[in-house]
Amino acid sequence: MNKLLITTIISLTSIVLWSQQPKDTLNTEVVNVVKPYTPTISDAFKIKDTPTVSDENVEKEIIDYQINSVPVASTFTPSKGKAKTESRPKKEQLYDNYISFGFGNYTTPLLEAYVRSFPNKYSEFGALVKHHSSQGGIKDLQFNDSFYDSNLNVYYKQATRDMDWKLNFGAAHHLYNWYGLPQATEFTSELVDEHDSRQSYIDLGVGGELVYYDSYFKGGKASIKSMSDRYNSNEIRVRAEPVLEFPISTELIKFAFDIDYLKGNFDRNYHNDDSISYAHFNLGLIPNFEVLRDYFHINLSAKLYASSGAGETIVLKAYPNVSASYQLIEEVLTLFGGVTGGLHQNSYLDLLQENPYLSPNFNSTQTDEKYRAYGGIKGKLASNINYLFKGSFSDERNKPLHILNMIKTDGFMDVSEVYELGNSFSVVYDDVKTLAFHGELAINFSKEFTFGGTIDYATYELTNQLEAWNLPNLKTTLFADYHAGKWTGSAKLFMMGARNDLEFPQFYSGINSNTDYVVTNDAYLDFNAGISYAFTNRLSAFAKGHNLFGTNYNRFYNYPVQGIQVLGGITYKFDL
Repeated sequence: MNKLLITTIISLTSIVLWSQQPKDTLNTEVVNVVKPYTPTISDAFKIKDTPTVSDENVEKEIIDYQINSVPVASTFTPSKGKAKTESRPKKEQLYDNYISFGFGNYTTPLLEAYVRSFPNKYSEFGALVKHHSSQGGIKDLQFNDSFYDSNLNVYYKQATRDMDWKLNFGAAHHLYNWYGLPQATEFTSELVDEHDSRQSYIDLGVGGELVYYDSYFKGGKASIKSMSDRYNSNEIRVRAEPVLEFPISTELIKFAFDIDYLKGNFDRNYHNDDSISYAHFNLGLIPNFEVLRDYFHINLSAKLYASSGAGETIVLKAYPNVSASYQLIEEVLTLFGGVTGGLHQNSYLDLLQENPYLSPNFNSTQTDEKYRAYGGIKGKLASNINYLFKGSFSDERNKPLHILNMIKTDGFMDVSEVYELGNSFSVVYDDVKTLAFHGELAINFSKEFTFGGTIDYATYELTNQLEAWNLPNLKTTLFADYHAGKWTGSAKLFMMGARNDLEFPQFYSGINSNTDYVVTNDAYLDFNAGISYAFTNRLSAFAKGHNLFGTNYNRFYNYPVQGIQVLGGITYKFDL
């Protein structure tokens, strides 16, 4: 019985288990294989990077634990932390305005002031005032050697979306004395006392600049200057320099115009009472095509002028204006050169800047610089040594040369004007070819100290004159600058080579050779130095010294300079 029961149970259990197996639903089909199956990775089933695990049926186990604190003996005592501060140099505050006062021997006051303001973020107004004078005091002079220079410059500029423009006004008053009487002539005290050796002149000027954006017309400059002196001389100069610019492929071509009108008048001639008048008008066109690349620069240009004088026919002139540079070794060696020329006005005002002792009665003409070819090298010998060396050769027609006027008295006979005592200069013109060399070297020993120098050497070939009057063959300069903390210092040693002039006797007729009257103005050294100390960012003191060797040299023939000149003062900076 038991055996039968067990057998029955096993049979029922097998039937139940067999009934729970999945039913086979596969059908029999015929499969035609076209090509062998080549599986790829994309066909494979990919396992998820982060599988999903269900913990709904996992019972959390409760953990029972206790912490037993055990004291530990320690002698460590932590120190309090301190914030770390970064050391940065204090930025020097800059000021927009300053004023300087100074005074020196030879009764020499000095004043310089600059102020500017900004009415709004698009405009600016400024003014610069300068005054430097001396009551003189050179020994053994029969005339006073005082002088003064006063200058005022005022400007206003404004920036807009399409253009920037600027207007400026300038005025200057200068006074000099013709104190350089020839030493070969003895003048009576009555003749000297009868004449006032002063010469003064005033120059005024207005001008403006204009810069256009996004336009073929790029703007330009324009100015009107006038001057008059104590002897009724007057001069006016009007100049305009507009600029046009057009794109050509990836480059630009520029057309600069030079419109220059000069007119002047002297009250009398040096040899008689006839007046002297002059007028010159130049209209110039300077097309310019410039190519800029990483290592070279080429400028292709020319200068074309239409020129005429008073009562003269129009003359057309053309000059080269080509330059190029090539960086052979980056920052170390750059080759440069070019050929240029031009037509230059010789205005009374410009010539007075070169020689204030001119008499107001010379002939004014233009200098025709046929060409000036130049070439040289520049770069760095080391990271702190900069250099430049250049040579040039020029051919100029009607180059101005300063020469002494003939004396018109024997020391007793009176003259019409004080500048006829052999103590003034005139201007002569000659065709001059000049071979010149120029060199520069600057060494930055440190951020505080810089040392360097320049040298110029020239030889002249003239057509008519015996010498290049008052032009030296050699000029050199050595300079040093120092700046550390509150101290600033500078020094300059200047050397001027010998220069020749002509000193004609009274009523010279030109019968004897001119070489009999050639005189030499000896070479000289002039050492200048200055130092300043800043008490605060606003207040500093300065001292300057000129001709510190005390050499009694002549700036021009018969015109000795003041001896050792020392001047000190203070500068105050401020904001409005």
